[in-house]
Amino acid sequence: MEDKIIKQISLFAENKPGRLANIASNFQKEDINIRAFTIAEAGDFGIIRMVVDRPDFAHTVLHDAGFTVSETSVLGIEMEDVPGGLGKIADVLGEKDINIDYAYAFVTKTEKALLILRVNNIEGAIKILHGAGVKLIDMADIQEI
Repeated sequence: MEDKIIKQISLFAENKPGRLANIASNFQKEDINIRAFTIAEAGDFGIIRMVVDRPDFAHTVLHDAGFTVSETSVLGIEMEDVPGGLGKIADVLGEKDINIDYAYAFVTKTEKALLILRVNNIEGAIKILHGAGVKLIDMADIQEI
């Protein structure tokens, strides 16, 4: 079950020109590839969340560059890129009292949608989703996206 947990990098950064470029530059120098990405604006600061191909190394790189950074356990869910795909996942979790704290999604080159979720009970969500026939991805799948 642990193999279905994905490490997400989260960082708190000032909302000013050049901060994202600094992050991207550090990753480029160290050959770290961003696979999924979102920014939530919070006034003078932003929360940047990303799934990368080497999360432990990315954490070190960002920390050493002076960023406030953490790792968060999230789920990666492959779903059909059709109307109702997200609703199916939300229904399955909601029926079992699993709360979705936040989510972001994108479409892959294989015409599937990939949903990244942080939930209040990750182990329970894995069991519930697996039982419902939902495909969870792991870090090896992240490499192939």
